[in-house]
Amino acid sequence: MTVYSRNVRAFCVLLVLFSSPFLNAKNVKKIALRNLDGTKVRLSDYQGRIVVLNFWATWCGPCKEELPRLGQIADEYAGRKVAFLLASIDEQKKEPAVREYVSEHRVKLPVFTGASVDLLQQLAGVNIVPATLVIDERGEIIRAINGEARAEDVKEAVDWVLNGRQGDPPSARVKRY
Repeated sequence: MTVYSRNVRAFCVLLVLFSSPFLNAKNVKKIALRNLDGTKVRLSDYQGRIVVLNFWATWCGPCKEELPRLGQIADEYAGRKVAFLLASIDEQKKEPAVREYVSEHRVKLPVFTGASVDLLQQLAGVNIVPATLVIDERGEIIRAINGEARAEDVKEAVDWVLNGRQGDPPSARVKRY
């Protein structure tokens, strides 16, 4: 199978799965990425936990500013059922650059490859990085943060879920660009 036909096939699968502005929980759970060891990981592996999924790229200046902030926020939620995950949209051939960046900057959060601009568009509604999704324990996207996430953007959504969804729900989308 050629690279072109694989890409067309992958696009068709994504088109079928991602026909709504936000994916439903069933489809979000099916999303599979690869960790830096090459092991396939699905979001369903994090079922029962809140997932803060950040899309970034090694060439993205705002991403480089945001990654340490996400690490600090993750430290605040240590020991709670919240997982912070970083999904690189760098092309597969750029994976060595991702590994190098993670090593040089001592990124402590789990880093995954295999994300794409198309996937980002389907999940976050835009195709720019950085973008961050807050996904509840059932796999529902409860907030899409387009652009560089501020601490309060993440915490508001995460805390709302952790506190039993009391009060008004957080806005579904935050734009920071």
